[in-house]
Amino acid sequence: MISRPTRLLIQGLTLAGVVASTVAFASFDKSVDLVVDGQHRNVHAFGDTVQDVLSSEGVQVGGHDIVSPAPAAKIHDGSDVVVRYGRQLYVTIDGRERSYWTTALNVDEALTQLGLRADSARLSVSRSLPLGRQALHMDLDTQKSVALVVGGKQAREVTYASTVGELLAEAHVRPGALDKLSAPLTRPLVNGATVRLDRVTQRHVFGVSKVAFATRSTKTDALEKGTTKVTTKGKAGKAKVTYLSTYVNGKLTAKKVLTRVVVSDPVTQVEQVGTKKPTAGPIPAGSGGGLNWAALAQCESGGNPRAVNPAGYYGLYQFSLSTWHGVGGAGNPIDASPAEQTARAQALYARGGSGQWGCGSHLYD
Repeated sequence: MISRPTRLLIQGLTLAGVVASTVAFASFDKSVDLVVDGQHRNVHAFGDTVQDVLSSEGVQVGGHDIVSPAPAAKIHDGSDVVVRYGRQLYVTIDGRERSYWTTALNVDEALTQLGLRADSARLSVSRSLPLGRQALHMDLDTQKSVALVVGGKQAREVTYASTVGELLAEAHVRPGALDKLSAPLTRPLVNGATVRLDRVTQRHVFGVSKVAFATRSTKTDALEKGTTKVTTKGKAGKAKVTYLSTYVNGKLTAKKVLTRVVVSDPVTQVEQVGTKKPTAGPIPAGSGGGLNWAALAQCESGGNPRAVNPAGYYGLYQFSLSTWHGVGGAGNPIDASPAEQTARAQALYARGGSGQWGCGSHLYD
């Protein structure tokens, strides 16, 4: 049988052990306010660090998540631990996609956090849309002032379109199969851009063209050298032509021959070319023999027996056809030999003197 003093001692030791274990339990159990993505919960933890709290609550964090204090920080009873999960956000800004990570809880907060200016922008989702743990894709189109030139006519457009194609659709403009667009439909649209659409049309045009005649020459000693005589006059033929005409903004820019059908054959011109050594004919009395005909010819035609003045004067001495025929010449002076041209010029001098030519004074050089 245990004596009373011994029993009291045993009871005292047992009580002391209970008190000690209670104190030890209390020192390991900490009350912590854990805030995960704005949601508060009070938890009891039996660890020394933030990571111990997270582990005990099954909260896993990655490289894009925010934990405050740091996972290795010590905690105490009454500590606050804040966790913000990272969310991946894909934002297509005016046609160009970019990837971001954010700890924001909604779209509006994310735009502010990422520094994306969207006050006057058009969004594909609500600004108040909550951001979940899954990645979110959204479009952000800024307001732009652009010039749209269609068929040569320019208009100023204020738009949220992100690409050239969206701008045309918004303006109810449809490119034709032949039209020329200054940029691809998929090109991102930027503020201040100019988009040009040239209207291109093509049509068939029918016409008639000349077919040039050929010339065949034969030599003959019946004519003086330097003299040409046409025995068969050439005549141009005719052809029906089909053209493909291209118009840009109503103006003809190209004309291509598609078909050419000869409906009238040309007539070949036949000429005789003299080979006989030229002989000067007799000079009429008072015809001006001994004057400087070479100087006159040099001044009138540069000494070229086949010289042609568009005003209607021909040969060494620039005869008009009527004057040439008036002194006995046939055809055109340029087809006559230099000797014959000189003889006809001397005959003209005999009739009217040096005043027949603007360069007549050179006869006396």
